[in-house]
Amino acid sequence: MVRSVHLRYGEGEIQVDVPDGVPCQVIRKPGTSPIEDPSDTVREALENPVGAESLESAAKRAKSACIAICDITRPVPNALLLRPLIEKLTRGGLALDQICIVIATGLHRPNLGKELEELIGDPWVIERVKIWNHQAEDDLQHVLLGKTQTRGTVVRLDRRFVEADLKIVTGLVEPHFMAG
Repeated sequence: MVRSVHLRYGEGEIQVDVPDGVPCQVIRKPGTSPIEDPSDTVREALENPVGAESLESAAKRAKSACIAICDITRPVPNALLLRPLIEKLTRGGLALDQICIVIATGLHRPNLGKELEELIGDPWVIERVKIWNHQAEDDLQHVLLGKTQTRGTVVRLDRRFVEADLKIVTGLVEPHFMAG
């Protein structure tokens, strides 16, 4: 006898057939109710930051801003986040050409073309803000910040991010199937 288990895979699902006698336990996260209006929730969060000043206030003192976003391997709802963030920065006095987005690719490939459009999710952002793919192997794109005390690991960060007056990081924290 075979037990069929359906797992989400990409944008669909796959069926895995587990033979009888093979231990199998499917662990699922508890169900949650979807947010009724995610755009309003993002705007509300930006209007009422917790433990920090507003983006508009921070932008008033800045001459540049860099938003670091995850690459295509992380399912972050950039289409909901980026434009409201950028609009807050411009209301604070930054011009669109003073704002950039750096895609934190790590050692992954650059996100280009249709993949970039999918990642950003908003043509308005793509048309108005400079978007860069981080290039981990290009030392000229980095600033050396030093070494860690414990292991002496060299720490370098993307120059555009380090040199921006205002640094914003969006993203998703999730377990990594290889790194743990």
